[in-house]
Amino acid sequence: MSDLTWTERPEIDPDRPDELVLDFSGEIHRIGTDDAFVIGRGGDLDIDDNPYLHRRFLVLAHEGGLWWIANEGTRLSAMLTDGDGLVQSRLAPGARLPLVFRRIILTFSAGPTTYEIDLITAGEDHFSGIDGVHQATGQTTIGVTPMTKSQLLLVLALSEPVLRRAGTGAAEIPSSAAAAARLGWPLTKFNRKLDNVCEKLDRGGVRGLRGGRAGGAASNRRTALVEHAVATLMVTAEDLPMLDQEHAANRGAAREADTNTASIGADKHTGAEGGQD
Repeated sequence: MSDLTWTERPEIDPDRPDELVLDFSGEIHRIGTDDAFVIGRGGDLDIDDNPYLHRRFLVLAHEGGLWWIANEGTRLSAMLTDGDGLVQSRLAPGARLPLVFRRIILTFSAGPTTYEIDLITAGEDHFSGIDGVHQATGQTTIGVTPMTKSQLLLVLALSEPVLRRAGTGAAEIPSSAAAAARLGWPLTKFNRKLDNVCEKLDRGGVRGLRGGRAGGAASNRRTALVEHAVATLMVTAEDLPMLDQEHAANRGAAREADTNTASIGADKHTGAEGGQD
């Protein structure tokens, strides 16, 4: 079985270089290479009594010098994302994948609840990125679509949870009302600009952005927009401070407008009193 501790940040034990560290909201499990660790309603990781969660869902085991994760469930899938958010894999029921990164963010949903777990190893990455490769033939690649500052802010507001926490699923993408409030915009302004952004990207060949503002179509459109923006680096975590700047600027403008309105009202009231004299 694993050794269980509680800490703010998991640390790799240098004396156990092959161990796997699992971090679930500050609950730390150190899993030895001779152990098989089960995630599920009746597993080694006691998540909660969620009836939508399989009793035996995901199994972590060490084999052939690598840690592996297997989906032994029948209905639920899991998503694995590397620590930099560059690679993402879906683990369907019956599938098995090696953990080839030092840090992997594991996310899955069971009913209305989404879970996020960090998996950390001390070994070297078994994966490396590549520099840009030029393709001479094939279909035309969809290019970068130019955006105005306000359009980028809109995309950034929708993408904020994903950029702050790699691996965050579609369930974490904010509603249009929440994103508008984050920017300090009226909802009508946000919806108008969202329509413009989706129309612009749709003309550029990005799929999944057509549809109205009602129900599932609106949610799917926001999800497709965020997936495209993050995958193409249209917005990155380095852009996030722009959200606070925009919100502060709009709050300042709103306060100034309220002050001016109050001042005009006071002047009119004073003038009316003067006329009565």
